[in-house]
Amino acid sequence: MPTELPYAAEAETSLGYEELHVLKTQYYKEIEQGHVTTQSKFNYGWGLVKSGSAEYQTEGVKLLQEIYSASPAHRRECTYYIAVGYYKLKNYAYAKRFNDLLLSVEPENMQAQSLRTLIDQAVQRDGYIGMGLIAGAAAVTGLIVAGLVKRSRR
Repeated sequence: MPTELPYAAEAETSLGYEELHVLKTQYYKEIEQGHVTTQSKFNYGWGLVKSGSAEYQTEGVKLLQEIYSASPAHRRECTYYIAVGYYKLKNYAYAKRFNDLLLSVEPENMQAQSLRTLIDQAVQRDGYIGMGLIAGAAAVTGLIVAGLVKRSRR
């Protein structure tokens, strides 16, 4: 589902297997050497977030949050991609929290503004789906109760 918001397009696109494999190879090579650079860890976390797998996205968010906590100099980049990761995982509350954090510092950030629109649209869509499920459940419950009342009157 491509977005019409060019700045947030990456929130709805995935990284290819080959590209992710290159980032993974570099990251694990540095682990074997005993020192992982922040840049390699960020690149791999970014790649995982941009993957099509929820498991990988979760791991990517975890790596980016580790960098966010340990390296204040990288918080800006991490904040946006953590928000993207949570958005892709459909955890809109956390996506909104991290995206709003970035917007509080950079209110003119077009990526974050576009991502906010995507998050708001997803929350609204999920709200409609939730209301539809509740309405459907109420209708089924009403039919069951009506059937039981009709049966008990016989």
